[in-house]
Amino acid sequence: QVQVAESGGGLIQTGGSLQLSCVASGRFFRLNSMAWYRQAPGKEREMVALATSGNAPIYADSVKGRFTISRDDARNTLQMTSLKPEDTAVYYCQVVAADFRDYWGRGTQVTVFS
Repeated sequence: QVQVAESGGGLIQTGGSLQLSCVASGRFFRLNSMAWYRQAPGKEREMVALATSGNAPIYADSVKGRFTISRDDARNTLQMTSLKPEDTAVYYCQVVAADFRDYWGRGTQVTVFS
């Protein structure tokens, strides 16, 4: 079983920066990938950034150039800059283990106000 915990959300003004962190713990041999998703009220959950082993990160078009995901083994950070009100959402960390099972954290709220 894998436990996933996010931290770092909060309230931030438009144009500001915020860093989210994610830690995976428990019994696993390795992780295939770690990713951030977000879900705004009334909208579907969408992938924001994906970090896989040995490949360049992948970003949603809406955050390219503003968000950066960095991964170190079972930890990752999502550095968010130039935040906009439309970035307001609950952000979830997802990890995919070697057996391709995915695990999710409980989410952390990010609210960007103008």
